[in-house]
Amino acid sequence: MVGNASRATITDDRRITGLSADVIAELVAEIGPLWPERHQARLASRLRKRAVGAGAKYRLLFVDRLLATLVHLRHGVTHDVLACWFGVDRSTITRAIGEVLPLLAERGCTISPGARLRTLAEVIDHLGASGKTGSIDGTEIRVRRPTPGRKDRDSVI
Repeated sequence: MVGNASRATITDDRRITGLSADVIAELVAEIGPLWPERHQARLASRLRKRAVGAGAKYRLLFVDRLLATLVHLRHGVTHDVLACWFGVDRSTITRAIGEVLPLLAERGCTISPGARLRTLAEVIDHLGASGKTGSIDGTEIRVRRPTPGRKDRDSVI
């Protein structure tokens, strides 16, 4: 688990997350309350095998989950490295990023006061209307495909 000093260092140094401390505080205030609601809804959606309150306790606060996700998005840091940095297991980081990413995606991004962009089409329209340019990360990601000659290969490509 990250201590307060480490959390403050991550938050204060804009090079780590790409966001100012004020923006991170806004994100925590805006999407922080949504995370426990989602978590409880997911638990309520299936039949419980354990009593309420049983099982392992969360070691990462929501702020730490958000920071780990932001660092992962900004630098492409592996989950293993983040796990070492935050003092938890890799699976905890994987779960944290998987839980926070949809919340960030639903929130969208704010370009200027009152303008919120949620889709790529909205971003392109905004850039065209304002005369600004944008950059898209076109990093290649390896995808496992069926071996050549398999009958179902053409349906995957």
